[in-house]
Amino acid sequence: MDTLPAKIPGLVWAYRFSPEEGKAVRLPNSALQADLTAEGGFYWLHLNLADARVPALLETIDGLNDDAKAALTTRDTHAAITVDEQMLYGTLVDCQREFDQETADLGWLHFAISDRFIITTRLQPLRSVERARALVEKNPGKFERPVDLFETLVIEFQRTLIAIVMEMTEELNVIEDYVYDNTPRDERRRLAPVRRTVVRLHRHLRTVLAHMRRAAASHDDEMPFGFEDVAGRLTSRLETVDHDIYALQDRARLLHEEIDSKLSSETNRHLYILSIMTAFLLPPTLVTGFFGMNTANLPFAQGSGGTEYAVGLIIASIVLAWWLLKRVDIL
Repeated sequence: MDTLPAKIPGLVWAYRFSPEEGKAVRLPNSALQADLTAEGGFYWLHLNLADARVPALLETIDGLNDDAKAALTTRDTHAAITVDEQMLYGTLVDCQREFDQETADLGWLHFAISDRFIITTRLQPLRSVERARALVEKNPGKFERPVDLFETLVIEFQRTLIAIVMEMTEELNVIEDYVYDNTPRDERRRLAPVRRTVVRLHRHLRTVLAHMRRAAASHDDEMPFGFEDVAGRLTSRLETVDHDIYALQDRARLLHEEIDSKLSSETNRHLYILSIMTAFLLPPTLVTGFFGMNTANLPFAQGSGGTEYAVGLIIASIVLAWWLLKRVDIL
């Protein structure tokens, strides 16, 4: 691994592709900007936007128009794909990658593509970009054009989405087992992160799909060579996973409604028990309240056995309340 300081500002990695030879050479950190185009072909330059010198570097790259430069350095958090002057540039959504694990947190990949290069920038390490780099190392011969590398990036993003869908499905399966179990449990806190992740993925994926269709419908003289076929294949792939995410979103919503229904039923049951107890205790309360008045001539105040008579009235009132509740089919 090259640990020397990079001479290209913000360099994460750079590859120079030779389609005729079917190989890709990873440039060392000591490489200069001129080495990117030294032997023809095209190159992939991946930059880290945390380096404040990246905008100045982009100003020196031939073939980038002002809009493409702005797309590579933007901090916007929404997807965008633009076709202009046989260039393709914009922002794709991806999932972040930590050093020791992969996460479902969203990140943003900015890109610009022409027939001579593909330039990508990001703030956080991304899952799909790292997998695409691994494919370049494994089989460089399949990348004959920059648009082929763009297709690989989107395909890896789709595979990332599929992996997340599988993880969310397993989580929903566990929640579902608890929800339909006889023991009442409130799984709303566990379900909330799943719903939030699925909703965010669905929203951004729909945006990517809309931009992909719009870019595929651009004029042929503005579209990069081969992008129309690539856009058609990518749209089909993304639509498939979009259906899966939508189904997952619908399932999570139904589970939330089921949880609310069970909690509502449990609350109603508790209120029912409380109401029955109140109905049983109300007549005895009236009896004790009556005999608790400090007034003259109260029944059973004189002589012995008054307490026994009062207890008998309390029991009789409870029996009367029970009979009335049975009579009206409450019990």
